[in-house]
Amino acid sequence: MKKFLLGVVALLLILAIGIYIFLFTSTTRFDEPKKYLYIPTASNHYSHIIQTLKDSQWVQFPALFDLWAKQRDLPAEVKPGKYAIEKGNSVHQIVQKLINGQQEPVNLVITKLRTKAQLSRLIGRRLESDSATMMKFLNDADEIERYDVDTNTVMSLVLPNTYTYYWNSNPVQIFDKLKAEYDRFWNTERKSKAEKLGLTPTTAYILASIVEEETNANDEKDTIASVYLNRIKKGHKLQADPTVKFALQDFSLTRILHGHLTAESPYNTYRYAGLPPGPICTPSLKTLEKVLEAPETDYFYFVAKHDFSGRHTFAVTYSDHLKNARLFHKALNERQKAK
Repeated sequence: MKKFLLGVVALLLILAIGIYIFLFTSTTRFDEPKKYLYIPTASNHYSHIIQTLKDSQWVQFPALFDLWAKQRDLPAEVKPGKYAIEKGNSVHQIVQKLINGQQEPVNLVITKLRTKAQLSRLIGRRLESDSATMMKFLNDADEIERYDVDTNTVMSLVLPNTYTYYWNSNPVQIFDKLKAEYDRFWNTERKSKAEKLGLTPTTAYILASIVEEETNANDEKDTIASVYLNRIKKGHKLQADPTVKFALQDFSLTRILHGHLTAESPYNTYRYAGLPPGPICTPSLKTLEKVLEAPETDYFYFVAKHDFSGRHTFAVTYSDHLKNARLFHKALNERQKAK
């Protein structure tokens, strides 16, 4: 009897050790630092997990994983999202992470974008919402009305920055965070600067988007903004070449020709006076600041310098502008002949 009891104890001890090893030591079967488990919102969440683990062979003994997960009531608790399974994770760690909804955050890095389609594609590559879903949201006037924008001005909410989301964030959650950053940027001081220039946050953003496309020289951006502000005040057309590219949706154009200027679009500032109905790109925060610091000038014209430095020559009168423009076009023609 004593031997029998000792055998039972030994068996139970072996079983306990085996359970401990299975639950609390490494169960992963890959060499990379981590693998990502994506649980879509529109899926049978638990079945998706088990099938993924079986197909990928990321963990040892998926059937035993399934048994423990059900013991912990994971099927009722699992939440959609992106989860990191790290090399060396135990069954207990993975199950607990899924129960707690410990998602891996996703950084959405927004730099310069020109169109709603580009933003939608970027979001579709990084988050669960695909590009078609995002485009539908951006073009739905009723959906975006909550942000005090329309389908033309909605991109003015998008400030270049790094935004952190959960992978399964929906379009409203995505734009709620963009709007929160927009509200932080447009504080009382910046709104006051815009107002002194006769602008609102939205029109300042639109103007900055044109300036952004005109030059990379930060120290010229405020002066270029002053030229456009002078034209707006006098009711003249902006005649901004970047708006023609946007109207044509051809951003590969390196030279705007006379034929391009006839494009029928409210974004073509050669045909229509004032600012276009929406931004033509997402300007940098630096450009926005430069627009808000636009000085008072008498400049009404500017043209690229003939030395191709990327900088510009400014003029008050049209006759002076023509002289500057001739120098640039002469240099441009000579450069093209040399090629």
